[in-house]
Amino acid sequence: MKHILVLENLNCAHCASKIETKVAQTEGYENVSFNFATKQLRFEHAEEDLTGEIQSICDSIEEGVTVKRFSGKAVHNHGHDHCHDGCDCHDHGESKNGSIKNLLLISAIVLSVAALIVHLVVDGTAAHWTVFGLSLAATLSAGYDVFWKGVKNVFRLRIEETVLITVAVIAAFCLGEYVEAAMVTVLFSIGEFIEDMAVGKSRRDIEKLSQIRPDTATLIENGQERTVPAEEVKVGSVILVKPHERIPLDGVVLSGSSDLDVSALTGESLPQSVSEGSEVLSGAMNGDGLLTLKTTKEFGDSTATRILRLVEDAAAQKGSREKLITRFANIYTPIVVGLAFLIAIVPPVCGFGSFSEWVYRALVVLVASCPCAIVISVPLSYYAGIGAASRAGVLIKGGKYLEALANADCFAFDKTGTLTTGRIAVTDVYAYEGFGKDEILSLAAACEAYSSHPIAQAIKEKAVAPADGLSDFRELAGNGIWAEYKGKTLICGGAKLIKSEAPDELRGKNAVFLIYDDKLIGAIELSDTLRAETKDILAQLDSLGVKKKLMLTGDSNATASSVQKQLGSIEYRAELLPQDKLDIIDEEKSRGNIVCFVGDGINDAPVLGKSDCGVAMGLGSEAAIEAADAVLSSGDLTALPKAVKLARKTMRTIRTNIIFALAVKAAVIILAFFGLAQMWMSVLADTGVCVACVLYTARLLRVK
Repeated sequence: MKHILVLENLNCAHCASKIETKVAQTEGYENVSFNFATKQLRFEHAEEDLTGEIQSICDSIEEGVTVKRFSGKAVHNHGHDHCHDGCDCHDHGESKNGSIKNLLLISAIVLSVAALIVHLVVDGTAAHWTVFGLSLAATLSAGYDVFWKGVKNVFRLRIEETVLITVAVIAAFCLGEYVEAAMVTVLFSIGEFIEDMAVGKSRRDIEKLSQIRPDTATLIENGQERTVPAEEVKVGSVILVKPHERIPLDGVVLSGSSDLDVSALTGESLPQSVSEGSEVLSGAMNGDGLLTLKTTKEFGDSTATRILRLVEDAAAQKGSREKLITRFANIYTPIVVGLAFLIAIVPPVCGFGSFSEWVYRALVVLVASCPCAIVISVPLSYYAGIGAASRAGVLIKGGKYLEALANADCFAFDKTGTLTTGRIAVTDVYAYEGFGKDEILSLAAACEAYSSHPIAQAIKEKAVAPADGLSDFRELAGNGIWAEYKGKTLICGGAKLIKSEAPDELRGKNAVFLIYDDKLIGAIELSDTLRAETKDILAQLDSLGVKKKLMLTGDSNATASSVQKQLGSIEYRAELLPQDKLDIIDEEKSRGNIVCFVGDGINDAPVLGKSDCGVAMGLGSEAAIEAADAVLSSGDLTALPKAVKLARKTMRTIRTNIIFALAVKAAVIILAFFGLAQMWMSVLADTGVCVACVLYTARLLRVK
């Protein structure tokens, strides 16, 4: 069974990583993944109710975490934007505790400043004990919960951030650095407060990206309106969508007209006009009109639900940097603790100063070493990037596919339905024996008057009007349409009708030929038409530095060559079987290229799965969503360069955060070794850097 649990009050990314690891190592749990941004723990297990077991695991690592079943609704993140009367969210109680904690922090700031002033201005024994009292009061007010956690973690033999701060503060008091101990605690608490605000704000911003699915619908039964849970509405039901409401379920418009805002689904900023007979997708925002819809999908299969499922499931597919950071954090802290121990012991033993001096330096190293900035910002960056991409009309199924999209140097495209519209159209008309082009089209349209074949439809759309005077129609299998025209036989059909070779200009092309009185009088060339945006998209990929672009098609060389000439900067491989496409993808990957394949997701499922990132066109096909690693929800290529840019920006953000955090920590550790860093600097290297990284990551959520 698949399980989704919400771990409320879990705000420590390092602890979250440990919980995820411990659950994954417990027998029976498979495909374990924790998303720090949404607080969701996902896993598979044979048993049905595992809330109690997960609660025990959480309690052994981080107290205060509450494990709840995921209800399918947004998780509360301190902002209470979605709380309602009767809500069981216990963050309301936490807000009272938070108010008390904030008052204590303000008191601690006042007391520590008073201690500093007395320390600088007044001398003597009384002043000494006054400073001690004020500093102790400030320290306990600001850090009582930190110290309590630190003590418990010591007994659990777990070296955590709280342990490092507790040891550092106790040692500072033992060394007589009362004011510094108070200032370190206050600075740390202020940093934690700002960090919680920044992470909470980022979580709420991420949550807003997913709020595209209404939970209720207005059902019309027997002429009466009734508000019901959207998940209870059956296919074929009639629902009412009022002005400025989100559409809860996919459907067809029965009556009414309106302009829909579909930007949350496809990234398209222009409104979509709908009227009777139009198909509409759940998650779109209705404009000023009143719409009556007949539902075509149930709640669980509707577009908005599928988008949310894709975005939420993306956390399970972690990127390589995210996995690396998890492993890094597990070995980094013990190494730094060992380094601090050596700094405290070796130099004074070798005669390079007093123990108190080197112990102080070691404490600075300990406090500065906490990896929280990296552990929080990296997974937050991935999820923010995926969330922002979904808002731009690109659904990316995980961090590793975001990386592949960012680093792709080869883009391979299916032709039909991807680079082209997939709709047949007349591209040229050839006339011989004194006939005009319009006359050839009219004669062909008259021959195809009763045919519903796509080629016939394309000819009839292009012709001004069918010709008159045709009679005695006959359709001969494999030999086209025969008719009488002015007393002679007119035949309209494929290349098999031509007894001699086709004219040079028509050789190898898809065409319909007209034979009149045993003479070739004309031909109509037909081909798939290019998408309006294709040329511009390929040009944008060129400007982004993509090394290679390939068109892979099962069509003839002549057809592929014709499309390639229109596009210019793309290579092509034609007359391919599905296995041939797989071989080409393998060949490109063997050359060291990271390959993204863009296709319709129906007949290209194997290639989508084989490439480093398979990108499917549109939300209409279940096969597309299942087979692909990313989906262009608008159904066209417009969002592809946006996705590449956003993926690259996400990876730059991750690299910047990692380099910045490690550089600051390394600088403080080096300065501490030489006695040039104070304790407050190590606090800035810990919580200050963490806040900076989270705020820098939050930029991704505001990409336009």
